[in-house]
Amino acid sequence: MTVSPGRYGVWRHATGLSPQLAREIESLGFGAVWIGGSPPGDLKLAEDLLDATTSLVVATGIVNMWTTPADEVAPSYHRIAERHPDRFLLGVGIGHPEATGDYSRPYATIVEYLDRLDALDVPVAGRALAALGPKVLDVSRDRTAGAHPYLTTPEHTRSAREQLGDGVLLAPEHKVVLDDDPESARALGRPVVQRPYLGLRNYRANLLRLGWAESDLDDGGTDALIDALVAHGTPEQVAARLDEHLAAGADHVCAQVLTRGMRDPEPDLGRLASALGIG
Repeated sequence: MTVSPGRYGVWRHATGLSPQLAREIESLGFGAVWIGGSPPGDLKLAEDLLDATTSLVVATGIVNMWTTPADEVAPSYHRIAERHPDRFLLGVGIGHPEATGDYSRPYATIVEYLDRLDALDVPVAGRALAALGPKVLDVSRDRTAGAHPYLTTPEHTRSAREQLGDGVLLAPEHKVVLDDDPESARALGRPVVQRPYLGLRNYRANLLRLGWAESDLDDGGTDALIDALVAHGTPEQVAARLDEHLAAGADHVCAQVLTRGMRDPEPDLGRLASALGIG
């Protein structure tokens, strides 16, 4: 079994996804759609998106290990994989400390969860792991198809590829705003980064490992930090930023397109697809 998401994908919160949008994403040439927001273990939305498309890969980004037991998600995985072979990737992860009342054994919980997926015959090649730090990147390399880092930069991608080695999926997410006015682009991107991510320990720790200072992360983040985490500019400039991940060693990069007022993302997705050379 091999799931091949292609070079470019779209990350979008579950509440903003529909079968119609999945069909549009597929028709634009993107290889995958990632379902954000800790989708429930029944994976009904993933199945609906797959049913509505013919070749698009659907991945979860991510099913939360604290809230969805392996015993709940495994039967859903098998149901979908049988119906849509090689088109579904089960992304799982530990989330962040602030989201759960018991975060005392995060590393052990990851290992135990993957052990249980093994026991329930969810194949290594059919699952990915949300991974930022070195220990969890090692687990993603050894126990899954690869890593799905969130809120990262090409510098993180380069470091992660060096640690993972060859032949392991590396699929980072990157936020984008198609706006060539830096001030208005930052005005859209900063709140999305600030709340909740700049207040969460795991994301702060990762950014500090990348060389940012605490002062860069406070008070909504410096302009330099926001520019690093939210690509903005013309479609061509944004495409070039996404391609920096590929040049740094990513196999696949998924763009989270931010729009004002929950505006329909399809026009911006179309412009980005054209700039990426896939539309």
